[in-house]
Amino acid sequence: MFDQLEIRVLPPGRRFAAQVRFWVNSEDVVGSAVGEGGRGPYAADVLPADGLSPLRATGEPRRVELGEPECTGGCCGFLSVVVQRFGGIVQWSDWEIPHLETTRPLELHFDAAEYDAELARAEADRWWQINT
Repeated sequence: MFDQLEIRVLPPGRRFAAQVRFWVNSEDVVGSAVGEGGRGPYAADVLPADGLSPLRATGEPRRVELGEPECTGGCCGFLSVVVQRFGGIVQWSDWEIPHLETTRPLELHFDAAEYDAELARAEADRWWQINT
C-alpha cells in the first residue's frame, strides 16, 4: 500500500511569506515533526514557476528541507528528507528531524504517477502569488 501525499500552500501571514505544508495519510508532516509553531518551506522555493521543484523525484537522491521549528532551523535544525524515484515508486527516506524527536516512519513510499500529479497540481495553483 502506498502513502498518500497532499501539498497545501498556506497564505502569507504577518511573519512569513506563503509556505507549503505536507500532509501524508492525512497527517501534517511539518506540524508533527517540528510543532505547530514551526513553518514549512516558502512556496516560492519549493513550487517555482519554472516547474523545477526540489520535490521532483528522479533517480538521483536529493535532500529537501520540509520545515523548521519556530526557533528557526539555524538554531535547532531543519526537517529534511531524501527524495528519490525507483521506477514507479517515489521514496522519502533518511529523515533529519530537529531535536531528533520524531514519530515519522523511516521511509514513505508514494505511487510515482500520483506523486507527480499532486506536485503538478500544487505547482499550477499559483493563487498565493496574487498581490505579492
